[in-house]
Amino acid sequence: MALSTVVVMRHGESTWTDASVNRFAGWVDVPLTERGRAQAAHAGALLKSAGLRPDVCFTSLLRRSIVSAEIALDAVDRLWVPAERTWRLNERHYGAFQGQTRPAMRERYGEELFSAYRRSFDVRPPEIDAASPYFQGHDARYCPDGLDGADPSQIRTESLADVVARLRPWWQARVEPLVAEGKTALIVTHGSVVRAIKKELEGLSANEISQVNIPTGVPLTYEFECSGRQGERPRVIGAGSYLDPDAARAGIAAVNQLGSA
Repeated sequence: MALSTVVVMRHGESTWTDASVNRFAGWVDVPLTERGRAQAAHAGALLKSAGLRPDVCFTSLLRRSIVSAEIALDAVDRLWVPAERTWRLNERHYGAFQGQTRPAMRERYGEELFSAYRRSFDVRPPEIDAASPYFQGHDARYCPDGLDGADPSQIRTESLADVVARLRPWWQARVEPLVAEGKTALIVTHGSVVRAIKKELEGLSANEISQVNIPTGVPLTYEFECSGRQGERPRVIGAGSYLDPDAARAGIAAVNQLGSA
């Protein structure tokens, strides 16, 4: 029975998740803060202390994910491992909410609708206007990858259910084969994507995942076992475990506060 580990991590704090800014980023390519860079370095130290040496790294196409991964890998002396970027690991597309502050959107839509747009499993925010400065439809990085018929340049808004759907073919094609080989994979992505992965791996309901917040910069580990038999998919062993539970609790509280600001 082969054992393997997948480490899933939300990027470090970005300039828009800074409490003084508090904007929806989505697919907008915003950088890390200095605190975010320190969180990524701490994540790398946690990997090193836990004896986790990634064999491959996956990130989104956004710099806050890419830079967080590079800092963490450097701290564990694995900057040289293969790294793959994919739009399927991008943050949820927040539609017309992108670039807007959370307090402004709460005031515009009211608490009930704002909460539904932000936290429900299958409700999408209003679509982004193609004239918006935060529209990415013409960005060269967004093109089909051939895994299915999805074209990221056509995405105008997403629910968490949409994120789960776009992740599934990628996970089966790229992550499961590595897990079956006993490899350690590091996935540095975004809060909604970590929630989607957590929902799938832990079998959480739509209501349960709506209550889950993800801290910035704290690695979450999943253990898998694989029998090696032809056609048998790897099986996750239990729920995910944060490498720094105290930092995770503090980070979750901070995310909660952003949503209620």
